[in-house]
Amino acid sequence: MDGNDVTSTGKCPVMHGGMTETGTTVMDWWPKSLNLDILHQHDTKTNPLGADFSYRDALKDLDVEALKADVKALMTDSQDWWPADYGHYGGLMIRLAWHSAGSYRLADGRGGGGAGNIRFAPLNSWPDNGNLDKARRLLWPIKKKYGNKISWADLILLAGTMAYESMGLKTFGFSFGREDIWHPEKDTYWGAEREWLAPSDTRYADVGKPDTMENPLAAVQMGLIYVNPEGVNGQPDPAKTAGQVRETFARMAMDDEETAALTCGGHTVGKAHGNGDADALGAEPEAAELETQGLGWLNPNMGGKAANAVTSGIEGAWTTNPTQWDMGYFKLLFGYEWELTKSPAGANQWRPVDIKEEDMPVDPTDSSKRVMPMMTDADMAMKVDPAYNAICQKFMADQAYFDDCFARAWFKLTHRDLGPRSRYIGPDAPQEDLIWQDPIPASNSDYDVAAVKADIAASGLSVADMVATAWDSARTFRQSDMRGGANGARIRLAPQKDWAGNEPERLANVLSVLEPIAAQHGASVADVIVLAGNVGVEQAAKAVGFEVEVPFTKGRGDATEDQTDADSFSVLEPLADGFRNWLKTDYVVTPEEMMLDRTQLMGLTAPEMVALTGGMRVMGTNHGGTGHGVFTDREGALTTDFFVNLTDMAYTWKPTGENLYDIVDRASGETKWTATRVDLVFGSNSILRAYAEVYAQDDSQAKFVQDFVAAWTKVMNADRFDLA
Repeated sequence: MDGNDVTSTGKCPVMHGGMTETGTTVMDWWPKSLNLDILHQHDTKTNPLGADFSYRDALKDLDVEALKADVKALMTDSQDWWPADYGHYGGLMIRLAWHSAGSYRLADGRGGGGAGNIRFAPLNSWPDNGNLDKARRLLWPIKKKYGNKISWADLILLAGTMAYESMGLKTFGFSFGREDIWHPEKDTYWGAEREWLAPSDTRYADVGKPDTMENPLAAVQMGLIYVNPEGVNGQPDPAKTAGQVRETFARMAMDDEETAALTCGGHTVGKAHGNGDADALGAEPEAAELETQGLGWLNPNMGGKAANAVTSGIEGAWTTNPTQWDMGYFKLLFGYEWELTKSPAGANQWRPVDIKEEDMPVDPTDSSKRVMPMMTDADMAMKVDPAYNAICQKFMADQAYFDDCFARAWFKLTHRDLGPRSRYIGPDAPQEDLIWQDPIPASNSDYDVAAVKADIAASGLSVADMVATAWDSARTFRQSDMRGGANGARIRLAPQKDWAGNEPERLANVLSVLEPIAAQHGASVADVIVLAGNVGVEQAAKAVGFEVEVPFTKGRGDATEDQTDADSFSVLEPLADGFRNWLKTDYVVTPEEMMLDRTQLMGLTAPEMVALTGGMRVMGTNHGGTGHGVFTDREGALTTDFFVNLTDMAYTWKPTGENLYDIVDRASGETKWTATRVDLVFGSNSILRAYAEVYAQDDSQAKFVQDFVAAWTKVMNADRFDLA
């Protein structure tokens, strides 16, 4: 054999690719290349259940009461390989559910428990998620029993809810319907740090001002869900910690009362673990050896005792009775003075001064012994911060009020990214409309669509105005948490009607035409806005010789101001829209990267992005009516001119500013068109150019119209969960 003989050279006989440990990726070689991976997440080819599997259909065969009974039975079925604290897994299951849901952040709707992402890296190996791999493994027999009738995402959150019920809380309800993903959401931005628990200064402009934390992040340090339990950067100071708690929970859509309820209620049960040597723990799951079979943080000193576990390094329970839902948390926190101390693992924590023996919890393994309770810096913040203290006083004066506040806050925490109530499934799904669910009233569908379209066509509105308004109404949709979209016509309401990206003056003029048409026919404004966009697309297609009818389904409603939490909608404001060639201002991130982010949130693929961009350009829908990227002399017609002229070597491309280019005729030297980075990326990026060339071909006009209409309809119907 030649020099490649592995036996003679010791070389590996396997050709290593970009996804192996020793391989080099395209982005490693060319780090400035536009990375389209975010648009390729969760490809159907990765789903082992097949294209015909419907989780919502599978749920119809789920025996919900039997499942709930099995989950509750697990709580007190302590296993030798991972013994339960006090013989009850409730605290562990609550932490699993909490940390699955708690990665949600309001700014971009990403994170959360809606897809079971905590099963995969990096979340499964975050320091803050230590030993939650054991909780998932404890749930495996139940998942195995019920199979595809229950997703991991649903089971994890149900386990936390059943844990509370098993310990005495009347919960607010539970909905099924979360579908699992099958590989990690690797392109979600969790922070720029390359070190676990790097000082939080790195994600703040000023760590003393919590609101300066980098968006869209919510957790204060890499690898944490919320705040550092030992204090800001591990330095105890409850007043400073209170500021970080407030900002962190606000970024997860929680107000002060919800924050206090979750903190106090979350620590009413269970315990923290730090009774041992943290340095003796094995590697996290993603770094562990094969023989650990996916388990990490193995503890050689645990000895089969729950009391010896090490997770956060903080040690102890918060209450006298850690397996009972009661008011014990408040009794200890406000009934004693507290002083700083260290856990056996060396972590900063607080202990009560002169505590009565009967107020001490028992040892989690040996109920004959009493041990010291503890509080974290975040707990002390509930006492020290005036606003949190006042809320706690209200809770202490009325346990029923506290129970209800916590139950509702827990429900919000575990359902925030499930979307509107129309997506809820199961007998325990509450019927009450909650403002954070973005409720929309029922729509009148008893009207003549053809008559409405005829009036829109005769209104004098341009193709660009009709298409741009429908687009602006629908583009707010985020598949990350199922918020936004055209349903509800909230583009009529504050804050959306005043967003710079919606061109308020132009929008008001268009709505002044469409709203009377809606009223005349008894249709919702939401339906009429989408219909107007469809009319514009149909007119543009007709201009190139194609008679098409854009698919449309009635049924959208019109939300009111009372049904709209204006503050929570402010995060949906677009800061850029590459489809309409607009940037609110210049950013560190490139316009094309911001376009990919918007595209992924809308649930679009790379080919759909290409088709929509080319069509929007030639129809003249640019923000402010600019001519950038409008590579056509037939504006308003749904031609392939954008792609034809972008790929034509008769032109050269010359930068004229940070985000502007001239398209110059090689022969005459005259500037034919202007463009932005978002235009030229479709010719410069090799993947996007491959898609653009498809539409630039002479035989692609019909395909382009067909593909544009399909992608357009997908955007208009993205929030029509009733059509799924």
